Amino acid sequence: MKKAEATRRTILEKAFDLIYMQGYQATSIDEIIATTKVTKGAFFYHFKNKEEMGLAVIKEIMYEGMYKNMTQSIADSKNPLKDIYNLFKELLLLNPYMQVKYGCPANNFMQEMAPLNDAFNIAFINMVTEWHNMIEQCIKRGKALGQIRKDVNPKQVAYFVMSGYGGIRILGKVYNSTDCYVTYLKELKSYLNSLQ
Repeated sequence: MKKAEATRRTILEKAFDLIYMQGYQATSIDEIIATTKVTKGAFFYHFKNKEEMGLAVIKEIMYEGMYKNMTQSIADSKNPLKDIYNLFKELLLLNPYMQVKYGCPANNFMQEMAPLNDAFNIAFINMVTEWHNMIEQCIKRGKALGQIRKDVNPKQVAYFVMSGYGGIRILGKVYNSTDCYVTYLKELKSYLNSLQ
């Protein structure tokens, strides 16, 4: 990776960390610069303003991480119900980056900025649609394999499990405890088993 590319990546990763911990609006360019130890000139070489940097965080850090963590693990699943459950278990209990006290980085960022910035909202829609489509396709594959009942609606299942995940991450953040995650996962397993 070239030095300029490495600098850009460092800025985005540090900005993502700050946004995750304190929110987009509370994170200043000066704070990002101080955290990354780059010059103001280097920041503005890569991004014309904070919004452009924020969009890059969504597209290059969050989407890339979501695609790898949330979609690739179920993309070619041979056991869709088990793999969907394991995906959510991984995200809630086994992912070393996500901290219960901060909630879900994507969820936080979407709740904060989707109603305030159309460009951000479009980027969030693209990211969430990708996740939804991958879960929906996974359920369709399970139906084709005879592992899921024919009457199950894949789109509804995808919305349901995604919204449950988003909600339980908020509750975990409020309680600052993973206890509710464990309860959610038990109920998720029961729900997924009912689709057989």
